[in-house]
Amino acid sequence: MFTGLIETIGTVAGIEKRGAAARLVIQSSLPAGEVSLGDSIAVNGICMTVVGMEAGTHAFDVSPETLERTAFRNLRRGSLVNLERSLRLSDRLGGHIVTGHVDCVAVVAERRVISGNVTLVFRLPRQYAPYLMEKGSVAVDGISLTVNSVGPEDFTVNIIPHTASRTTLQDIRSGNEVNIETDIIGKYVERLLAARKEGEGITLDLLAKNGFL
Repeated sequence: MFTGLIETIGTVAGIEKRGAAARLVIQSSLPAGEVSLGDSIAVNGICMTVVGMEAGTHAFDVSPETLERTAFRNLRRGSLVNLERSLRLSDRLGGHIVTGHVDCVAVVAERRVISGNVTLVFRLPRQYAPYLMEKGSVAVDGISLTVNSVGPEDFTVNIIPHTASRTTLQDIRSGNEVNIETDIIGKYVERLLAARKEGEGITLDLLAKNGFL
């Protein structure tokens, strides 16, 4: 579990194809003494497991599913990535609840600079737009952002100078692909409502039979 508040920017030190999978090596300033084998780190919003460590680098195994479903397919040696270690229960939840499970890839359709702020319009698959709402939260390459507006197949966010300077959004341009994770709460609500329509899941009858009504 993550918050969407990026700790540091890492650099792809190497990416080795292994059939349909890959081994990814990231160089970063994350404190070596605070990262262990098996730890979870969000890399551009994707929850990855540390499988190897050397001086200043962390290695991750990338599954075929991840390569197919995310913008990881565009990573090259020297690419910059957003990094966030997993949330501790004692931490402040400054962003929003981010699982590190990417829903889809979106494309930057437009980039505008207004008074030092950057407005970005992202185009995404139409089926994922209903999970976004105006002034709701979305994770873009692992960055917790507020949705300004939503269309049938796009949405807009505003990037303040501080966020731009501390994330990979400082260099994003039209045509770039990004990983999108929509708000987890909306997905669970939809699933529960769908189950209720089918007579499954939590229903009023089920609650009454178990003494909750």
